[in-house]
Amino acid sequence: MTDQHAPAGYIAPGQRLGRVRMPAGQNVAGYPVGILYIDQVHYPMMPGNVVNAWTYDFPVRMRAVGGLTSGQLFCADGSIVDDLIEGARALQREGVRAITGACGFFGNYQREVAAAVSIPVAMSSLIQVPWIRAVLPGRRIGVLTANGTAFSPALLEAVGVTDSSDLVVRGLGDAPEFSAILEDRGEFDDSVVQEEVLEAARALLQDAPDIGAILLECSDMPPYASAVQAATGLPVFDFITMIRWLRFATQQMPYHGFI
Repeated sequence: MTDQHAPAGYIAPGQRLGRVRMPAGQNVAGYPVGILYIDQVHYPMMPGNVVNAWTYDFPVRMRAVGGLTSGQLFCADGSIVDDLIEGARALQREGVRAITGACGFFGNYQREVAAAVSIPVAMSSLIQVPWIRAVLPGRRIGVLTANGTAFSPALLEAVGVTDSSDLVVRGLGDAPEFSAILEDRGEFDDSVVQEEVLEAARALLQDAPDIGAILLECSDMPPYASAVQAATGLPVFDFITMIRWLRFATQQMPYHGFI
């Protein structure tokens, strides 16, 4: 396992260094975030998707979990724990500073993966529920999920959410075009998918006008986060808000400027 106290820091243009060290087994560097993703899926990965590299203005290290299917994550298949841990440890050996998943249902394994490495782990965008509660006390949280049937109390408990009374959840698994993602149909109409996501967001507010923020569980929904915000006027949290938070926490940059 990589030394959790390994040196980390910003190298300024032209800065000269003395002796530097690299842990044994590490042959790449500079990745703040490592992302575990599902191997067996088939649909377009739009900009904004967790596994589209154009989503980020910083480097990310992606690693497939061999043979993994969405269905295994949805049913919290215990047989994949070792594969997830192996993938997380491999990312840590490659020097990433934090690890996340590329599906909200990776949250079923939050405890096991976090315990297996010595760097920050946030396997699901649902990790943000306590943060949202802290900044919007007394307001409910609207959650859009890819699979409402699999969205369970056990999933929430695994990411530290033991009380779901303030969550209003709506699934898109039955939406005609969004369902292409769950069914691995290989294509979808992006404009129609966006409208289905917006319809679901509006329905959340109709069900619960006191919602103060919307949280997108699914790693395929961030491409539509801006449209959701424009349609609802609410703060929108998703995988990318979480990944950026992890990045800046683990790769602090020195400030510069005039005073």
